[in-house]
Amino acid sequence: MQGENAYIDWLRQRIPSSPRVLIGPGDDTAAVTWGAGPACLITTDMLLEGTCFTLEDSPIQVAGVESASPLRVGHKAMAVNLSDIAAMAGIPVAAVVSVGLPRRGGRHLGEELFWGMKERADEFGVAIVGGDTNSWDGPLVISISLFGEPGPAGIVRRSGAEVGDWLIVTGPLGGSIRGKHLDFIPRVREALALSSLVRLKAMIDISDGLSLDLSRLCKESACGAVLWSDRIPKMPGVTLQQALGDGEDFELLAAVHPTDAKRLLHEQPIEGIQIHAIGEVVSVGLWLDVDNCRKPLDVSGFQHILQ
Repeated sequence: MQGENAYIDWLRQRIPSSPRVLIGPGDDTAAVTWGAGPACLITTDMLLEGTCFTLEDSPIQVAGVESASPLRVGHKAMAVNLSDIAAMAGIPVAAVVSVGLPRRGGRHLGEELFWGMKERADEFGVAIVGGDTNSWDGPLVISISLFGEPGPAGIVRRSGAEVGDWLIVTGPLGGSIRGKHLDFIPRVREALALSSLVRLKAMIDISDGLSLDLSRLCKESACGAVLWSDRIPKMPGVTLQQALGDGEDFELLAAVHPTDAKRLLHEQPIEGIQIHAIGEVVSVGLWLDVDNCRKPLDVSGFQHILQ
């Protein structure tokens, strides 16, 4: 069995390039240019009942996972896409929404989902401009594609981290299974604020776990990293291992020059969040520093398994 990363690598080798495609697969969004105007950022996320969420009063339940109302599921469905735009320091603009609704109760479920998606979209000035609906005898399926534009400081990619850069995060990690993954606020405004204050050399949103998403950033930047175990911020009651691998934190992980990182730590200039420095970019390898002793980082996190 293999994870989705191997499948994505296979796809990237076979998708042809185009002069209008500025960024293809492998980043948090793609970027396409239509001509003289700004690039269009494009991202899409699919959520499956029983894998990404469980619904209240549904026979599909996952042990230990909090069930949610359709309104909260709608919030999450829109927010995960907004988080991808945030990871590129972009400005979200419009969304198209497709849903596969169960035949029984699908009308009411679809209406509640819509209000949840619209509430989160309205918070960030995003228009829902269309989509598609279908019905079947299976669980709820939601797919949203979100379109945006680069922020004033330009697109921030996963590539660009350099040896000596510090790694920063925008908030505490771990514990998403207790409900944070349903109610998080994507860091769109925070990403734009950060990009106006310092040069963000590389960035990714932590959707599948700190260690796994760090490995993705390092792969695209052709570098390694060391995490400082005692500086990783954790949600209350969360272990270090959970902070490293739980996933669905949707905080931002960025590489910045040490001088910029120290200034951000001292000034904490962005209202509502506390910035933490959690590691450093090195030439090769993924490491965890525990009591000034480096050991290999166990890369864990959520991946869809394919046979």
